[in-house]
Amino acid sequence: MADAKRDAPVAGSGGRPLSPHLQIYRWQVPMLTSILTRITGQALMAGVLLAVWWLLAAATSDAYFATANAVATSWFGDLVFTGSLWAVWYHYLAGLRHLYYDAGKGLDIPTAEKLGWAVIIGSVVLTVITILLVQ
Repeated sequence: MADAKRDAPVAGSGGRPLSPHLQIYRWQVPMLTSILTRITGQALMAGVLLAVWWLLAAATSDAYFATANAVATSWFGDLVFTGSLWAVWYHYLAGLRHLYYDAGKGLDIPTAEKLGWAVIIGSVVLTVITILLVQ
């Protein structure tokens, strides 16, 4: 049986923690890409909500659309839509990388790190290209 004092879940209570602290981990590219996938997936909702609000305002009234359009075309709207564009490209490339992993390839650490950097850098490059093509 486990000793209750030895396996205390709270650090500083005389026992060891249940899991290692984040401070002892060395940041790795696959860890970063996994975290970014989760963050960008949730952040995409900001762009979707802003776009849906803008479309609903356009269908509601001219005055309401003027307000929504002012927000969507402001620096804040540009920031949200640019971040959403990057998140879409990031998710696309991360999905392709995941399919490659599902095939049983690229699972060794050097290849996984190279693919992680390719996803990060590629998403930034594709975002810049898309912005330049749209303007």
